[in-house]
Amino acid sequence: MDAPPQLLVVDDDREIRNLLAEYLDANGFRTLTAADGAAMRKLLDNTRVDLVVLDLTLPGEDGLTLCRNLRAQSNLPVIMLTARSAPLERILGLEMGADDYLTKPFEPRELLARIRSVLRRTQALPPNLEPLEARTMHFAGWTLDLTARHLVEPDGTVVALSGAEFRLLKVLLTHPNRVLNRDQLLNLTQGRDAEPFDRSIDLQISRLRQKLGDDARNPQIIKTVRNEGYLLTVPVAVDQAG
Repeated sequence: MDAPPQLLVVDDDREIRNLLAEYLDANGFRTLTAADGAAMRKLLDNTRVDLVVLDLTLPGEDGLTLCRNLRAQSNLPVIMLTARSAPLERILGLEMGADDYLTKPFEPRELLARIRSVLRRTQALPPNLEPLEARTMHFAGWTLDLTARHLVEPDGTVVALSGAEFRLLKVLLTHPNRVLNRDQLLNLTQGRDAEPFDRSIDLQISRLRQKLGDDARNPQIIKTVRNEGYLLTVPVAVDQAG
């Protein structure tokens, strides 16, 4: 029988850590806990972990910094917990590479549902969130390197992408000449539906356009379809492993 997924809850509040660990263990997971970034890294260095539940506000290194560092080293799924309800804080978490976020206070059942959703989506995809054969995707002179997870300009210059930008661009390139609305893009990139006034996709599209040099007033690569969504308008070629 396969071992149950192992989770790591990182929160400086001992009561929250213990309550979440008890609840998640009772629902079929094995749960480790850490109070800060140093304890988190020590556990990750010595133990297999399938998903991290990471609080935004921590002593020393905050959750955004830890999430960014995790994403630079691996594709380990991260769900961010934040007591801050401002949209900018949620967007920053996603921009640092978090797979989902939850605002405190929250119902444990909602966290459980989001953990299961992220794990289903992650386990359904091969490593690096890419088709096994695909290595690069070419469009409008640009190249998306699916292994290194960065963009390459037509002149060969490497352009770094956040985890959220990489996932969004890959989804657009996988569905060229098809209008995708915000709900579809959020489901395909983060495994969740849009919440009221959620504009994280709009911000990521804006940042992708800036990196691609795609004029927001008259975009030629990623077009806005009024009241419908976004459309990648250029041909896409995929290189596969030989």
